[in-house]
Amino acid sequence: MGSRGLARLHGLFAVYKPPGLKWKHVRDTVELQLLKGVNAGKAPAPEQRVRFLLGPVGDGEEKALTLTATSVPTLTNHPLVCGPACTSLKIGVGHRLDAQASGVLVLGVGHGRRLLTSMYNAHLTKDYTVRGLLGKATDDFCDEGRLVEKSTYDHVTREKLDRILALIQGSHQKALVMYSNLDLQTQEAYDMAVRGLIRPMNKSPMLVTAIQCIHFAPPEFLIQVQCMHETQKQLRRLVHEIGLELKTTAVCSQVRRTRDGFFTLDDALLRTHWDLQSIEDAIQAAAPRVAAELERSLGPGLGTQQLQGPGRPWDSRGPSSALGLESCAGHGQTPRLAGQWMDKNCS
Repeated sequence: MGSRGLARLHGLFAVYKPPGLKWKHVRDTVELQLLKGVNAGKAPAPEQRVRFLLGPVGDGEEKALTLTATSVPTLTNHPLVCGPACTSLKIGVGHRLDAQASGVLVLGVGHGRRLLTSMYNAHLTKDYTVRGLLGKATDDFCDEGRLVEKSTYDHVTREKLDRILALIQGSHQKALVMYSNLDLQTQEAYDMAVRGLIRPMNKSPMLVTAIQCIHFAPPEFLIQVQCMHETQKQLRRLVHEIGLELKTTAVCSQVRRTRDGFFTLDDALLRTHWDLQSIEDAIQAAAPRVAAELERSLGPGLGTQQLQGPGRPWDSRGPSSALGLESCAGHGQTPRLAGQWMDKNCS
């Protein structure tokens, strides 16, 4: 990254990943556009060197040959000889999105790849809008999957859906305190709770910190989810679990990330702005906010009250999908427990 065109390409920025594309394709496309921008700059003037060229001297018919000192350009650094000045960039990807999902995808270039690690260690929450369809179930929880069941949904109301979502949020908030391993009797824990910094500092199942319905028009409904440690498949399973608790079935038709930590949709660059100048401007604009938020989340004192919690292993039971589900370590699946477990822990 010694090129002058890459001097400002150190930091984090966000792009908008459309559905149907893999995150690797988005990253490679951004890298290609950056390389085009860097190499499109005007090449420096070639260096000159002195060479002794053989040439005739004299006006008569018999001309003598002699060596003459001449300044000629050096072609060893010419683009047509050595190729483009920059041939590769190292771009890191933050929290990934699968092919069906869309939304904010954070990328890091240069020294920004280290900031991606800090962002991951901060365990920041992310916002999603998840669209569901009542009345059918598929093998992969998506509306395009293989249909395995159909059911009626005339009995589902907005009030019933809101009640189920409230139970989900209450259950996961209790689990959030458990996985944070905080001593709730301390002043530090109270201060962290006021600032919204209570979060698990180690591996945990998916935790939903807030969930609400923002649109309900059966068979379609749209929920807004704030969560951490999630995968898009778990969010689709969340819709499936909600359908079961409503005594019907449901599939997920859309997963869209609207915020990843301190990056929102307003910060995400569209495909038409994946160029060198736009990305440089986005990195410079986000740099102060990134530094402030990481210092707030990972500053001195944060995590000093994290207790070891003897007898509470990280692979213990906790809500990893809709209603306090038992996590299956290493499988990414969360078999549904009986409704009595929910009533016991959500009351």
